[in-house]
Amino acid sequence: QVRLVESGGGLVQPGGSLRLSCAGSGFTFSTAVMSWYRQTPAKERELVAAITSTDISNYGDSVKGRFTISRDNAKNTVFLQMNSLKPENTAVYYCKARKLIALKFYDYWGQGTQVTVSS
Repeated sequence: QVRLVESGGGLVQPGGSLRLSCAGSGFTFSTAVMSWYRQTPAKERELVAAITSTDISNYGDSVKGRFTISRDNAKNTVFLQMNSLKPENTAVYYCKARKLIALKFYDYWGQGTQVTVSS
C-alpha cells in the first residue's frame, strides 16, 4: 500500500523559513517523480516544485529562487526548503508521487500539512 506522510508545517513569520518532509512507503521511491503542491480554499491545487528520479527539478514561477526541492532516496524522503516566506504562501502543502506502471501514470497523494505565514 502506497503511503505518503508530510511533516514540517506550522506557523512562521513573514521572511522566515520552513522545511517540509514527505516520507514515502509501499513503492519504489527512487524511480518516482516527487512533487509538492499547495492549495487554499480560494484557489485550485497548484504545483510548487517537482523532482525527477535523476534529480532534475522545476518550480512554480512564484517560488523560484526561494524554495528548493530535494530528495534522499536512501530515506525514501523528499524535502521542500522554503525561505523568505510570504503571507501568500499560506496553504496546505501536499506531497505527490507519480509512478509509471505498464505505460500508465499513477498519482499518489499525502494528507497534506498546513503552512501559515503570519505575523
